[in-house]
Amino acid sequence: MESKTESNTRSTLVQRARVPLGFLFGFIFLVFSKPTPSSLVAGAVIAGTGLAIRLWAAGCLRKQKELCLTGPYCWTRNPLYLGSFVMGIGFCLASAQIWLLALFLPLFVVVYAPVIRREQFELHQAYGKSYGDYMEKVPAFFPTLGAVHETGSNTFSWQQVFKNREYNAVLGFLALCGALLIKVFYQP
Repeated sequence: MESKTESNTRSTLVQRARVPLGFLFGFIFLVFSKPTPSSLVAGAVIAGTGLAIRLWAAGCLRKQKELCLTGPYCWTRNPLYLGSFVMGIGFCLASAQIWLLALFLPLFVVVYAPVIRREQFELHQAYGKSYGDYMEKVPAFFPTLGAVHETGSNTFSWQQVFKNREYNAVLGFLALCGALLIKVFYQP
């Protein structure tokens, strides 16, 4: 059985590998995608929905100041990661290469499951019973509408979106859409 120290070390390594793995997948994605106009539009709509979830979550989140229980945090404890997941599915569908989706899904689970567990531990350490109560009422990832647990003062703010540097997700979304659009018109 794995000790807590070994689990934390592995989780830290996965957390650090998250960005390089994302870039590697992004490179593979760009090289092998073969978007069509219809796949690009459909995928961009889905990816845009994921981006909207991320923006909403980032606009409510005051990192390390208070436990966020409002906005999308009423339905899922990890709306930023849920938004990334939806964006990833959207872009995989936009690529018109189903095998990219088959690669993305397990990669997402391998990368984000330990990160979510680590953050859950850290939040439980920081907020104690408040976080424990929240965990009992709100699912970790896939939202349920019946889970609403809205308390707290975290209202949405565009300033908070910028403070949380969520503009990076917007820029990434636009860059991927642009790259796929170029591939639509200039594929061999």
